[in-house]
Amino acid sequence: MVKFMDMKYVLIQSTDKKILDNGECGGAITSLFKYLLDKKLVDGVLALKKGYDIYDGIPTLVKNSDELIETAGSLHCAPTNFGELINRHLKNLKLAVVAKPCDAMAINELQKRNQIRKDIITIGLNCGGTISPITARKMIELYYGVKPEDVVKEEISNGKFIIELKDGTHKSIKIHDLEKSGSGRRKNCQRCELKIPRNTDIACGNWGAGEGWTFAEICSDKGKELIENAEKEGYIRIKEPTEKGIKIRGKIEKIMINISKSAQKEQLEENYPSTEKWREYWNRCIKCYGCRDACPICLCKDCVLNEDHMDKGNIPPNPTMFQGIRLSHVSFSCINCGQCEDVCPMDIPVAYIFHKLQLKIRETTNYIPGVDDKMPFI
Repeated sequence: MVKFMDMKYVLIQSTDKKILDNGECGGAITSLFKYLLDKKLVDGVLALKKGYDIYDGIPTLVKNSDELIETAGSLHCAPTNFGELINRHLKNLKLAVVAKPCDAMAINELQKRNQIRKDIITIGLNCGGTISPITARKMIELYYGVKPEDVVKEEISNGKFIIELKDGTHKSIKIHDLEKSGSGRRKNCQRCELKIPRNTDIACGNWGAGEGWTFAEICSDKGKELIENAEKEGYIRIKEPTEKGIKIRGKIEKIMINISKSAQKEQLEENYPSTEKWREYWNRCIKCYGCRDACPICLCKDCVLNEDHMDKGNIPPNPTMFQGIRLSHVSFSCINCGQCEDVCPMDIPVAYIFHKLQLKIRETTNYIPGVDDKMPFI
């Protein structure tokens, strides 16, 4: 048993062979969740499981640890956000949640506003981004030259999008090349700077871990206690990472952050839509309220946009009185999850203007939504 009273980093491996065989890089997250459920420390685990295929990621509440195996592994073609799901449907449960950086940001913002429980246990995933399911299917057929249904597994690693086929063969293309052609990760993922979710209890991934192990950064006392107890109970084995592994992890994170800042410059400055282009975009709006309803941090119970004086039937709506009001409510806490843009039926790049304004506010206030413990402007 490794003593890690003062350790910030630890390598974790599941002691369960089935989890090891089905899990991602050591099966640590699945085993930690199994411990929490078996010991009845949480009411349920919120995670993703594969549905019909790898493009069908289904948010799933697991209450029986035997069912956790269905959620093992990663799905990069499932751009969900768990914050909104918890707030709408699960706020009364004590949960453990697997969280991408944007999931964790949404959860933290909602907790600060007393919208959801503060005792949620979050296990974070290092994240290079997600891909729209529709984009992924088209991309795989066009650039990889295979049928999308023949792909049984995918991953983003070493700057490449890698697919595994039914016959066991692999194909890969550089993410940069895919994105230059208009495919690859969602635009907001390209701009995201939070690659290691230190705003969770434990941040996990394979960067710097070595074959068959999960690299975990302990980010809270709650996370430290979870790892210690899961090891004592025999659910996981742990060891100390090498200095080389720690440096590799840091180098990967730095490279990815620099790429994200370049994407911000390209999308939000150099090629940012002109006033005329935005006028064209706003004229497409059918006022479906999808952007508002999908936003994980838009939480007013009685929305001013539904008031009679807002001219509810006007289509397209006056952008100042519709998106302008949404900007005034949400932009200071926009977490750049891209849910608003994902659901827009008229392909309006809504997230561009929200993320751009949030970054401007950050320059003035130094407030990073979903990461800072304080509230904005305090």
